Amino acid sequence: MNVKPPIESISFIGLGLIGMSLLRALRRSSIALETGIVFTGFDPSFSETDKEDARILGLDRFVEDREELFSADIVVLAAPVQANIAMLDEAARLAPPSTIITDVSSTKANIFHRAEELNLPFIGMHPMAGKELQGFRESAEDLFKDMPIFLCHKDDLLTSMRAEAFKDMLSSVAGDTVMIDPDRHDWIMARISHLPQLISTVLIDYCSPELRRTGAGFASLTRLAGSPWEIWRDIIGTNSKNIADALEVFATKLVELSWEVRDLENESLESRFNQANKAYKFMRLRGWRK
Repeated sequence: MNVKPPIESISFIGLGLIGMSLLRALRRSSIALETGIVFTGFDPSFSETDKEDARILGLDRFVEDREELFSADIVVLAAPVQANIAMLDEAARLAPPSTIITDVSSTKANIFHRAEELNLPFIGMHPMAGKELQGFRESAEDLFKDMPIFLCHKDDLLTSMRAEAFKDMLSSVAGDTVMIDPDRHDWIMARISHLPQLISTVLIDYCSPELRRTGAGFASLTRLAGSPWEIWRDIIGTNSKNIADALEVFATKLVELSWEVRDLENESLESRFNQANKAYKFMRLRGWRK
């Protein structure tokens, strides 16, 4: 007797860098290969050429019908954060009760709590990967390799076979899946993701009169300055307090550092360098995230 697989279809609403990279990664997972999962998707910006190129990269069908999109076993919301939050109301109207809704937003508290209000079977997902360049043509099936994927969900949701199968698929294409409270997630991201972005943005602006004289180190430190405002507008808008708090604390540390430099407090400066060197070397160890 044939047993129906827990996941037969996955749809993506939003086929940008992260959405298409995740689609390509999941498509090559053992579960998808064994069961023949159908991957459908939609992106409002796509031209006919884009649709054809997306099919070459792994999209089975480009679907415009919203009811069909939300009828998949797994629906991945991969638009900007605010658009993903807005689509939860649509999911509540159109998705069958058995459909699991997830997203790839960089902030988790607002979307998670809205999904709770709507009583949706929701897994908040944040793959810790990306590029400063956007668009599905920049996608890569190995973008999530060795990188953590954060998951926020109700305790009883992952007891279903469908949710377990989806988590197994994610685990097979990423470095690790990390269960985390959505509010705690946003507090952490403000420091390790959103703060570096804004530092890069301010630094390149501050040094803009001398850009032609910069070297490779400056280019490495300001790589994130190439990230588009369209993405970061929603991230800042849904995590503003945590980000502002992180900026204020970091600004205080910069002032403290300026005092040490001005007064040539070499002992304190050496201690900072040694601690930073130690942390950097640790991050270069194989398997350091474990």
